[in-house]
Amino acid sequence: MNATTTTGRRAGGPHLGALAIASAGLLALSLILGAVLAGGTGFVSPFAGKDAVAAFAQSDWLSIRISAVLTFGSAVPLGILAASAFARLNQLGVRVPGPAIGFFGGVTASILLMVSSLASYALSRPEITADASVALALSFLAFAAGGVGYATGIGLLIAGIAVPSLILRLLPRWLSWTGLVIAALAELSFLSLAVESLQFLLPIARFGGIVWLIFAGFLLPTDRREVRDREQVTA
Repeated sequence: MNATTTTGRRAGGPHLGALAIASAGLLALSLILGAVLAGGTGFVSPFAGKDAVAAFAQSDWLSIRISAVLTFGSAVPLGILAASAFARLNQLGVRVPGPAIGFFGGVTASILLMVSSLASYALSRPEITADASVALALSFLAFAAGGVGYATGIGLLIAGIAVPSLILRLLPRWLSWTGLVIAALAELSFLSLAVESLQFLLPIARFGGIVWLIFAGFLLPTDRREVRDREQVTA
């Protein structure tokens, strides 16, 4: 099948914006319910020490478990979004490594978010976290996978969409440039493994990234003719 035939057909599959909203909604719900059920204390950082983590896991296991389940659920539409965006960019005639890089990043982010959720689920089991050292190890795994691991993956997903969109004008330029900035900060977040003061990059990647994907999901065209029509309107 040639490029003309491919790009001339409307894209099928789930709506990218709806997938991003579903992922963001479940993630937000996990944070809200987790905080409410824990009495507003939120999640205890592993850097607080093994005794604080174990005490929190023992007393607020229900909030941790519900948050873990919802976070796991948010990883599913994210993975579907990565696959759908890859197919959409191919259909739009993008024949560079960007879509494949984005697909790899999105799948990585989805899988590591699942790993983080499963570690949190294990942390919600009182019979496991009776050992404070085990509780601390699970907390660090959940933090690293859902923090740096997820941020790095979603940064690649955003870059894989933003770069070809900027070159081919598939998205508004301001949105493409914003995506590149978020992607760059997300990739730099791996340095927070060595320098804790750089952990402020993690929420930028996590929350800024999913908001960007919502905008991109609604604005990414399904057909190159939409791009030409948009350029004619703005000309």
